[in-house]
Amino acid sequence: MKIAIYSRKSKFTGKGESIENQIQMCKEYARSHFEAREFSIYEDEGFSGGNIDRPEFKRLVKDAEKKKYDVLICYRLDRISRNVSDFSNTLELLQKNNIAFVSIKEQFDTSTPMGRAMLYIASVFAQLERETIAERIRDNMHQLARTGRWLGGIYPTGFTSEPIIYIDQNMKERKLFKLIPVEEELEIIKTIFQKYLELQSLQKLETYCLLNKIKTKNGNDFQKQSLKQILHNPVYAVADEGIYEYFKTNGADICNAKEEFSGKYGVIGYNKRDLKNTRMGRYNEKSDWIVAIGKHKGVIPGRDWVRVQQIFEQNKDKAPRAGTSAAALLSGLIRCSCGSFMRVLFGPKKPNSEERYHYYVCNKKVISKGVICDAKRLNGIKTDKEVIEKIEGIITSTTFDQLESMKKKNKDKDLQNKLIVEKIDKNKKSIENLVRQIAGKEDSFAAEYLMAEVEKLAKENKTLEGHLVEDDSDRVNFNIDLFKEALLEFKSKIHIVDFQEQRILLKTIVNYVEWDDKELKVQILKF
Repeated sequence: MKIAIYSRKSKFTGKGESIENQIQMCKEYARSHFEAREFSIYEDEGFSGGNIDRPEFKRLVKDAEKKKYDVLICYRLDRISRNVSDFSNTLELLQKNNIAFVSIKEQFDTSTPMGRAMLYIASVFAQLERETIAERIRDNMHQLARTGRWLGGIYPTGFTSEPIIYIDQNMKERKLFKLIPVEEELEIIKTIFQKYLELQSLQKLETYCLLNKIKTKNGNDFQKQSLKQILHNPVYAVADEGIYEYFKTNGADICNAKEEFSGKYGVIGYNKRDLKNTRMGRYNEKSDWIVAIGKHKGVIPGRDWVRVQQIFEQNKDKAPRAGTSAAALLSGLIRCSCGSFMRVLFGPKKPNSEERYHYYVCNKKVISKGVICDAKRLNGIKTDKEVIEKIEGIITSTTFDQLESMKKKNKDKDLQNKLIVEKIDKNKKSIENLVRQIAGKEDSFAAEYLMAEVEKLAKENKTLEGHLVEDDSDRVNFNIDLFKEALLEFKSKIHIVDFQEQRILLKTIVNYVEWDDKELKVQILKF
């Protein structure tokens, strides 16, 4: 009987129910309850149970679909998932493939109807516990938001922050953070709002910033996404009657009375984004926002900020963007030699098809209208094919010989380090012996000679230590082996798998593709 063991822990730690402890307990259970001879171990350490986006869990699911094991054992129910829907789907998959599930902590066995029922009940309580904790944290954050303080994180362009010490109603000293203006950055913010109201287009605003050399606070060109974040952020707005009415109409949770919106301070918005599944998150509906009067000065009149939001609403349904996820193979990988990435543009439909021809065009060329860069656009289908052919041309026996040579050099480097360390240790022992001989003879001629020898050996050790090289040979050799596997997989599968698989194969090999207006250069990943 083949037994699969899954273990997970949210943080890298050796305390408590560590990965190793979970696996050991599952093995002991399997040996006492099943005729366990063969184990497949799946370990995810440093991953939350809030979702199933975990590498080893995904491998576990694929192996279940291939019926590679008969029983899945975990230490505790929530190791699989803390989400009822995800857990139910996993259990359904196991049952579909006649795979039993055992949780040794809760003593659940899905081979019985009662075991399946209790399993669902326990998963409901696991999710309830998680959501209760999240609700408590969220309520605490909302209460802090009502004070108008800056709650931390990356400062918005135009501000930094400083702590303010105050005494609360219980005569205890407290600290809150106040946004402090950075005047030169705020001048850029005013320009951005002014030009957007004039141009009424993010595309045109991006072009304006590029042509007028208006940069981010980090010295980069403004992209549409960063401009959009600025224009949506209420932190720049003056807390006046106009903005109060806007948020009231949109159902936001407003923390201050209407008369407090006197135009003296700025606004701070909280809970603006849903960060559950993505790094940046989508904007929540305005009814989910919490709005408070901050401790800083606003720089954009409330009516102007509101007008910007209205323009966004008007533009939202115009010119919907064509998706690139199933057309442009090199999207996100190809860039222009001017330093800008190349965006995907679509042309007419292909004959007898709903699909459109696609092209790669330098983003800087598009937004500057050819003023800053005028590189020729590339035919998408031909470019995708050419890049694949270039990579296939790289995958030769010579390439594998070079990789093996790199591994040999790493072994030689490791051997060199060992010899140097041995010599250093030998010198240290000699120094210790010499020091013992010197003891009690400090004023003798022999002591002077011995001290000279000690200094000589110490200098030699210092020189030897300078010759030591960073010993990362095991890591590099492991990466080389992975890369060789990726090359072989690319060569055997690139023409027979679907579009998404082709994208994955490319990303495991290619760092980027560069177009210099004459030829394509494929930069392979480095170790």
